[in-house]
Amino acid sequence: MSAPNIRTTFGALLLGALFASILSGISNLQTVNYYRSYKRDPSYIKALVFGVWLLDNVHTVFLWSGVWYYFVDSYGNPDKIDHIPWCIALIVILTALITVFVHCFLAHRIFLLSKKNLFMTIPVLVLTVFRLACASVTTSKMLNYQSFELLKLRARWIFTLGLAVSSAVDVLIAGLLVYLFRSNRTEIGRFNDILDKLLLYGLESGSLTCIGTVISLLCWVIIPQNLIFLGLYFVIGKLYANSLFLTCEHPRRFIVRH
Repeated sequence: MSAPNIRTTFGALLLGALFASILSGISNLQTVNYYRSYKRDPSYIKALVFGVWLLDNVHTVFLWSGVWYYFVDSYGNPDKIDHIPWCIALIVILTALITVFVHCFLAHRIFLLSKKNLFMTIPVLVLTVFRLACASVTTSKMLNYQSFELLKLRARWIFTLGLAVSSAVDVLIAGLLVYLFRSNRTEIGRFNDILDKLLLYGLESGSLTCIGTVISLLCWVIIPQNLIFLGLYFVIGKLYANSLFLTCEHPRRFIVRH
């Protein structure tokens, strides 16, 4: 293995960890605010919010454990950047679990908005489960190989497939929500304004996660010799967590104001 570029390896990991931690802090604030503001929400939504919050914080702990390994335990040994510690490998499955929770929540929303149309809901759930399967295999390969070079050589396809499926689910969910919100429009202008605002919130939160996943995928495919893709991947799970909290809170605040 050639000498690594410090900026695009260690630097990418550090920036990704810092930005992910900022988003994690925002998630913590949103979680506290959610439980203060929506005490009468159904138990399953409260459990979902708690589960995503817990996974998000475990994700942060593992993330900084990985940063500690690269910057402290491996100090002065840049060749260690090729090694995959267990905490970095587990970040892949943690990110997938957060993604699954968020996608299942949105699938449930699609199910209700479509008047329990299984033909709209089932494809989302199938792709979501497939995404989790891809992440499980990727994590297993990372724990087994413990090397980014070996991962790229022997199992590059599975990580690529997982990111591609995640992006596809985001696009599918966004498309279905657009269709359902538009089809539920009425002749009441005020109600249509509320629907448009709800649609905007959904598209904004969904587009951020999709863009983050696509950029990470492109970096993994086009420039796999550095770790920019991993720095971006650190952030993806946080984007999904924040999108869930935004979806739970902001639309209802808008409805109350109107």
